Amino acid sequence: MKAIPLLILLLAACGTARAEFRTWKDASGAHEIKAELIGVQNGKVTLKRENGTTLSLPVASLSKEDQALLGAGGGGSSASAAGDWPQWRGPNRDDISPETGLLKKWPSGGPKRAWVSEEGGLGYAGFSIVAGKLYTMGLFDAEEKLLCFDASTGKKLWDLTVGPIYTNGWGDGPRSTPTVAAGKVYAIAGQGDIVCADAASGKKEWSVSLQKDLGGKLQGWGYTESPLVDGDLVLVTPGGPKGAIAALDAKTGKVQWQTSDVTENAQYSSIIPVDLGGQRQYVQLLMNSILSVSKEGKVLWKTAFPGKVAVIPTSIHSNGQIYVAAGYGVGCKSIKVDGGNAVDLYANTNMVNHHGGVILIDGKLYGHSDKGGWTCQDFKTGEIVWQDKGIGKGAVTSADGHLICLSEDKGTVALVKVSDKGWEEVSSFELEAKSSQRNPKGKIWVHPVVSGGKLYLRDQEFISCYDIKG
Repeated sequence: MKAIPLLILLLAACGTARAEFRTWKDASGAHEIKAELIGVQNGKVTLKRENGTTLSLPVASLSKEDQALLGAGGGGSSASAAGDWPQWRGPNRDDISPETGLLKKWPSGGPKRAWVSEEGGLGYAGFSIVAGKLYTMGLFDAEEKLLCFDASTGKKLWDLTVGPIYTNGWGDGPRSTPTVAAGKVYAIAGQGDIVCADAASGKKEWSVSLQKDLGGKLQGWGYTESPLVDGDLVLVTPGGPKGAIAALDAKTGKVQWQTSDVTENAQYSSIIPVDLGGQRQYVQLLMNSILSVSKEGKVLWKTAFPGKVAVIPTSIHSNGQIYVAAGYGVGCKSIKVDGGNAVDLYANTNMVNHHGGVILIDGKLYGHSDKGGWTCQDFKTGEIVWQDKGIGKGAVTSADGHLICLSEDKGTVALVKVSDKGWEEVSSFELEAKSSQRNPKGKIWVHPVVSGGKLYLRDQEFISCYDIKG
C-alpha cells in the first residue's frame, strides 16, 4: 500500500501465530497478519500477536472484508460503513452519527416521510441498521421476536422468536436494541433470553437465558440492556449471585466468565467499552456502583453510586473521565480513572436524566434533566451552561452539528443546533404514525436514530422513516 509503507513492514515482520488467531489482510491483499482483535477506536484497530506485542493500524488500511467485519459491530468502533448504526447509541455507543450533508433546516411540516411500517410489534425496542437492513424487536401475542426490515423500503424480511412475553404496567414487550456484529445479530428479550442469529437469514445460532443459565434476577422493568459485542465476546449484565456482568463466546454463547465478586442485581444501563492505560475495559452502571471489568473478567476499579428506583442511562467516557446520570432525583456523577483508582470529580443534580440519554460534544453534555429541562452541562466541571424547557421531556441523538430531540408526550421532533449559547431550535414536526395500542402509562420512548441520510422513529408497532439528506 503506497500510502502506508509502515504497514507493509509490520505485516511482513509478523512471523507465525497460532492457527486460531484471525488472519487480517491489508487493502492490497498482498500482506496479512495473524493476530487477536483487541479493539477499535478513533478509526484505528489494535491487534495482538502471539508473542503479546500489539500494533495499531488505521482501519482504512485493511481489506474491505476486514473493514466490514469491524464496522459491523466491534464495540466502541468508529469504523462502521458510512451510515451504519450497528448497536445501541451507534458505532461508538455515544449517540453521535458521523454523517454529514444532512438538511440544516426541515421543510414546514417536517421532512419527507419515506415509509412507515405497521409490523414492528409492541414494546420499546430500538434500532440497529447495517448494510441496508434495520433490526429491532417486537411483541406479537405472547412472543417477543427479533425483526429484520429493508431499511430503504420498510419491507419485513424475516423474524425470529427470542422469548416469551414480558408483561409490565407501563407496556409489555421487549425494550432493548439488537447488536449487529460480523454477520450476526444479538438480541435480548424482556425476560432475559438472549439470542444470536444470522443477520442475513435470521437463522438462530444459539440462545442463553440470563435468568436460568446465568442466575440473573428479573427487575421491575425487565431486561432493557443492549448487548455489547467486542471481538469474540458478548458482554451482558444478568446481575445476581453468580455475578453482575458476564461474557459469552460470540460464536457459541458459552460463558467465558462472570464477576462472582460483584453480585449486584442488574439495572437498565448498557455496558460501554473503553481503552484506559493501554487496557481494554468494560464500564457499567449499577444501582449502587460504577465499575470496570477487564477482558478476562477481573474487576479493575469500582466506586459508589447512589441510585434510586431505576438506573437507566448509558455511561459516557472521554480521556479517562467517566460520566453517569440517573433519574428519580439522583442526578449525575463523574470520576477520573487514575491508574487502578476511580477518583471522584463531581456529583450533583444539574443533570437528572431519566432515560432519554445524554450526549457529549466538544466538552459539553446535552440531555433532558427532570430538574430544569433541556440542559447543556460542562463535562469537566459539571456546571450548568444553559437550560431550556424546549419541547419537553424526551430522548436525543445527534448528527451533522445538530441535536435531534424527541418529546415523549406528543412525539414532537426538533432539530436543534449544537450550541453552548442556548436552545437554538431550527425546525420541528410531529410524528405522524402513533399507536392506539400503547399502554396508557407508556409514552414515545424509543430513541431516534439517524442512518444513511434517514431518520428512524418508532411508536410501538409503527416504525417511521424520514428522509433528512440535504
